[in-house]
Amino acid sequence: MTLIDIGINLMNPAFDRDREAVIGRAAAVGVSPLIITGSSGEDSLRAAAFAGRYNRENAAGAPGGKVYATAGVHPHNARHWKDETEGVIRELFTRQWVVAAGECGLDYNRNFSSPQDQRRCFEAQLRLAGECHIPLFLHERDAFEDFVSMIGSFRRGENGCREGTGCREGAGNMVVHCFTGGERELETYLELGCCIGITGWICDERRGARLLPLLKKIPPDRLLLETDAPYLLPRNMPRR
Repeated sequence: MTLIDIGINLMNPAFDRDREAVIGRAAAVGVSPLIITGSSGEDSLRAAAFAGRYNRENAAGAPGGKVYATAGVHPHNARHWKDETEGVIRELFTRQWVVAAGECGLDYNRNFSSPQDQRRCFEAQLRLAGECHIPLFLHERDAFEDFVSMIGSFRRGENGCREGTGCREGAGNMVVHCFTGGERELETYLELGCCIGITGWICDERRGARLLPLLKKIPPDRLLLETDAPYLLPRNMPRR
C-alpha cells in the first residue's frame, strides 16, 4: 500500500539536518509523495523551490520519493499579507509542483494575527484560489462560524479545478487540514464537499479520542492522512 502525506512542514528547521533523508525514508516504507505545507510567502517560495529541485534530481536517478508543495499564508501570519504577497502566491500557483492554496484559514484560538487581519487574508486567498482554479488546504480552529460562511461563499462560486492538481469540480477541491472538530463540524464540512485531513491528534488519548468514532462517518474518498510533522507526533507511537 502506498500512502500520501498531504501535510508535512518539511521546511521547518527541525528538518534542516536530514530533510532529503526524511523523504527517502518515507518512500522506503510506502509513504510518497509528501506535500510540503507553505505557511507564508517566504516559506511557500522555499517549499516550491525545494520541491522543484528535489524532483528534478530524483528524476535524474537520485534515491527517494516525490514531493509537492502548497503556497499560502497561515492565519497566524495573516497580518503580514500585502499586495506583494498576493503577487508571490499567484506566481507560485503557476509552478508545476505547487498543488494547493494554503495553508490558509482562520484561527481564533491564539489570535497571533487579529481576526480582522485573518479574514482579510483568507478572503484574498479564497478569491485567488478561485481565479487560479487550484484546491484549498484549509486551517480552522475556534472559528467555525466565520470559516464556514467564507468557504461556503467560495464553494458557491465558479471555482473549477486546474488541470494536474487532482481536484474534482464541485467536491474535493477543499481539504480541512488537521480536523479536530466534532460531529456537527464534520457533517457541515462534508456537506460543503470538503475532504478531511486526519493527523496523529487521534492518537492522543487526552484530547483526540472523541475523533475516533467520527472516522466511520467520513467517506473513504474524502479521508486524507497527514503527519503535520514535526508537530502532532502520535502519543501511542513506540519511542526509540
